[in-house]
Amino acid sequence: MLMDCFKLLESLDIFGHAGFCIGIERCQLLQNSLIILQQENHFQKCYYWGRINGINNDYYIAYGYKKECLEGQTYFYSIDCLNWLLMPEPSKCAILLTSLTVSDFQGDPSVSVNAYDANPPYPPHENPQHFRDESVKKYLMEEDRLAATVYLINNDAAVVPRGSWLKTIDGQIIENSSFCGLESNETSQLKSYLHARLPQNTWNTNLLSRQDYDYALDFLDTLDEDVPSECWSLQFKQSGRLILLHSMYWPGMTFFHKANTPHYGFLYIGNGKKNIDIPFML
Repeated sequence: MLMDCFKLLESLDIFGHAGFCIGIERCQLLQNSLIILQQENHFQKCYYWGRINGINNDYYIAYGYKKECLEGQTYFYSIDCLNWLLMPEPSKCAILLTSLTVSDFQGDPSVSVNAYDANPPYPPHENPQHFRDESVKKYLMEEDRLAATVYLINNDAAVVPRGSWLKTIDGQIIENSSFCGLESNETSQLKSYLHARLPQNTWNTNLLSRQDYDYALDFLDTLDEDVPSECWSLQFKQSGRLILLHSMYWPGMTFFHKANTPHYGFLYIGNGKKNIDIPFML
């Protein structure tokens, strides 16, 4: 993947085509710290996921895996690009409340927010409730909101090209070392791009949608099944050699791929809010 921590500097031109501006110094800082994070956690690979903007601080997100590239992902966040903190697993309550929260991120993981209004979050010492308690249905700690937001964005908008991930005989999902990229005639078809999540369709739905199906490759949901289909914006740069795929539901989430090469990846830079008005805007 292009967002491999060892390839961040090589990706600066891709960021520019996607509308993102990341300075060389910041990119170098991220690359060095992520290489250390990979070594300390004994990850097979470590990736830069993106940035969620906050009022006082921004959250930089990264993840790595040791063997299984989908269910084996472990996420971290940082405010200074140097010190990485383990991100908690998102609870069902946090996912629900995050979908209702409209206020901006503050940039302080210890504050809490009232999910039902846009008022500024409460500092921990001003609110005696235990916000991690599943019985609390109103307040949400920002750290838990951050984890739930990353989960929701991944679920809706994280993308990989067909053939880049492989399902082995024992059911593990691994990166395909033989992937050479999509052909030019495939890049304009949404069915050539897959959701980087566990499939939500029945096991044979994706197989039956293609005449050239492959049990090892066609196990993920394709983007052409998304509703509405216009929730994806497909663009071509560099005379069609570079493909950019923008999510309309999550502004700031961009997938990119260089045709006929194994280089691909996705990057999110935004405020962590979903555009739920897309069906009414098309």
